[in-house]
Amino acid sequence: MYEHIKDLSFSNKIEFLTRSLVNISSINGTSGEVDLAKTIEKILRSFPYFKENPSKVWTQQLQDDPLGRQNVFALLRSKSKNDKTVIYHAHMDTVGIDDFGSLKTSAFQSNELEQYFKVYDQDPEVKQDASTGEWLFGRGALDMKSGIAVHLVNLLSYSERREELNGNILVMFNPVEENQHTGVIEATKELHRLRIEEKLHYAMAINSDFNSPLYPNDPNRYIYTGNAGKLLGCFYIKGREAHVGQTLTGVDPTLIASRINDHLNNNMDFAESIPNETVLPPSCLFQRDQKEFYNVQTAGKSHLYFNYFLYEASPSEVLEKLIHVAKQSCEEVKLYLGSQYKRFLANSALIDDQTDWNIKVYGYDHYINHIKSQGIDVNSVVKATVSQYPDADIRDVCFHIVDALEQLDHDKQPKVIVFFGPPYCPHNYLEDHVDDQRQCRLILEHAIDKIANETNESFAIKKFFPYLSDSSYLSMNGTEDDAEDLKMNIPVWDHLYQLPLDLIHHLNIPSINIGVYGKDAHQWTERVYKPYSFHVLPMLIQEITNTTLKGINSLSYNTKK
Repeated sequence: MYEHIKDLSFSNKIEFLTRSLVNISSINGTSGEVDLAKTIEKILRSFPYFKENPSKVWTQQLQDDPLGRQNVFALLRSKSKNDKTVIYHAHMDTVGIDDFGSLKTSAFQSNELEQYFKVYDQDPEVKQDASTGEWLFGRGALDMKSGIAVHLVNLLSYSERREELNGNILVMFNPVEENQHTGVIEATKELHRLRIEEKLHYAMAINSDFNSPLYPNDPNRYIYTGNAGKLLGCFYIKGREAHVGQTLTGVDPTLIASRINDHLNNNMDFAESIPNETVLPPSCLFQRDQKEFYNVQTAGKSHLYFNYFLYEASPSEVLEKLIHVAKQSCEEVKLYLGSQYKRFLANSALIDDQTDWNIKVYGYDHYINHIKSQGIDVNSVVKATVSQYPDADIRDVCFHIVDALEQLDHDKQPKVIVFFGPPYCPHNYLEDHVDDQRQCRLILEHAIDKIANETNESFAIKKFFPYLSDSSYLSMNGTEDDAEDLKMNIPVWDHLYQLPLDLIHHLNIPSINIGVYGKDAHQWTERVYKPYSFHVLPMLIQEITNTTLKGINSLSYNTKK
């Protein structure tokens, strides 16, 4: 690949690589992720520095991955003995192409899509962008193969002038970002190994994931100094079945689920209050009763779960809120069913003072203690359930575990059990009271001012990247108690799901997102803006890299002046 790009201008190198990478399907969950990793490894090995130092490019297989996916690493060593290191990272997988419809065969063909959109009358903005020649289309063009290309060309540039490099650059490209993040999770082990064996000091990690306008005619290019986290808040709801001819004597779990959904779903009251940040509310990703076939009995169980973004709150605080919502919903259902039953009795001239609609609510950790108090071996139940469902979705396995425990419970009263399901994404952000993080902020502000003056671009610094990102796994805010509370409320922890939380805490790499710019990620109109992404952005990343590796002292002096 080097022979194809060596004589191109800097921005044209990035564009050439972006188009080449877009041409390769790397849809999440397919062998295309492996194909792209092999291509990126080949590109790296074609660079003269890595031809001379082939051991500085390597791959890391994901443990027990059925597709054989792998992380790709390359280490560019400075000629100096400086151990300070900047990490460049990006993810290799994309979402699928079903949204392209009849254009599926063109989903990875940037030129064909550009010609199509030039005459596309259904969306004037897309048509206008295509007509300028300044936008590059295709699945993954924005999210985030252009980001990979930026890192590759910056790395190539530094490898050709190592005498100017005051430290080291480590690049890593990871699969499986679009759902489970297992690529970067596995990579934390390699980062730990490199820090010890290669004696690297990680000063900053730069993710080139995309940024987009946040409102119509938004002039800003955004820099994110932290990452939103994510929990999956789950509700197992056990009701009391009844024949439809006696429906008011039962406790319908779908009614409880609906109340919970009504309280939580897209409710900004449950979003954190952080001024000037894109902070999102919980959203329901799954709601379903567990009847397997038609009959005239009401449902006995219902499951639902919510995407719940974390910014500054702890998992314990979120669990407390979810339990409160469950209790409130159950109380409302109890009062509602009681009042409806009274009307039914009055209308039917019947008497019944024995039926009740009490519903208990537990957090998973408290429910485990409740079960253990009955002499039940919880660990054996969990292991048996996990082995019983080897091919099930991991979230379904969580519900199966809770169901298996509930069936052994001597108390058959209706109940709601609240827990967390995978995946969990830690949240992180720069904190002013931590020296190296405060220095990162100072470096960013200096670089942004410099590049803004040179290019007339408008930049804005935000605290949280508004989408989920691999950067979540390079550092995390919070205490050890927070981590323990999290583990105690994920049913499959230590069995099917485990994060190296101690390792992430130990790495604690300041993680910044300085990404390519474009529109409509995860849509068939996905496109990246070339003038900024292929010209301005690489300059900005190099300025940040240079200042980070050079050190903060001279910058502090210049800033004071």
